[in-house]
Amino acid sequence: MNMLKISRRQFVQSLAATSITTSQFCNRAINAAERKDKNKRKIRLGFSLYGMRKLKTNEALRTCASIGYKSVELVATAGWPCDPKLLTAIERRDLSKQIEDSGLHLSSLMENLHVVVDANKRKQNLDRLKAACDLAHDLAPQDPPLIETVLGGRASQWESLKSQLASGLGEWAKVVEQQKVMLAIKAHVGGALHRPNDAVWLVKEVGSDWVKLNYDFSHFQLYDFDLEKSLNTMLDHTVFIHAKDTKGKAGNFQFLLPGEGNIDYRKYSNILHQRNYSGSVMVEVSGQIHGRPGYDPITAAKTGYQNLARYFGSASLNSGR
Repeated sequence: MNMLKISRRQFVQSLAATSITTSQFCNRAINAAERKDKNKRKIRLGFSLYGMRKLKTNEALRTCASIGYKSVELVATAGWPCDPKLLTAIERRDLSKQIEDSGLHLSSLMENLHVVVDANKRKQNLDRLKAACDLAHDLAPQDPPLIETVLGGRASQWESLKSQLASGLGEWAKVVEQQKVMLAIKAHVGGALHRPNDAVWLVKEVGSDWVKLNYDFSHFQLYDFDLEKSLNTMLDHTVFIHAKDTKGKAGNFQFLLPGEGNIDYRKYSNILHQRNYSGSVMVEVSGQIHGRPGYDPITAAKTGYQNLARYFGSASLNSGR
């Protein structure tokens, strides 16, 4: 029987070659992982389709991508085009493909679920939250978008409602934990949750890795909260950001498009980068604006991009049509 014989030198050379190949493979894998992680950490400037209700979703996606946005928010609120109850399985597949073809990252689904409600509405809200989670997985199974919502109530009710808000959010947490979809709650001017410290208290009280915060400085500005202080207070718990401007004060105010007020976006951007914020900065057009006669969603999207891209994204601007 013939035996294959190799010299010690041949064996060492073979082992070294294998070691080099393995090392090169490992290095490539590490570099790929680092690139992927770097991409995950970057800030994406996006546009919420809350400001494009009158456009067909496919047209809205093409418009946002054409302008230069990198991410998008769909509206899953009852009666809107992406209401889960209105989308068939085929329509979900088509929409998923449209999002993929647009090159946009689906960052979030907007909902409007109030916590302190009667038993019947409470069950409806849990069902809607489950349906939104299912939609998130159907549209982006590899990277489901988060779900963001306000909580309802009135500003004067925080102290009386905060325990109920925490308890109700605990129920919601069980749903999103099971579905593996992030929930981001939003403090809102006039709402029971309207202060940065209270927002942090609430997510800590719930104590779920799947319940975090949506930061929108416009709502805090109306109460004269400081940008840097409020952002630093909330950022460790923040997974999503809405961007718009305001004028006036709580009780008598007007929301504006980003850049049309006096928010210091250079400072805003610097803080986010210094704190390694990862996620979307999403232009949101208030209903006060998109509900006006003659409102042009494409002009609004271009304006938001022109005013924010120098801080949160690429500075190029295309036609949008």
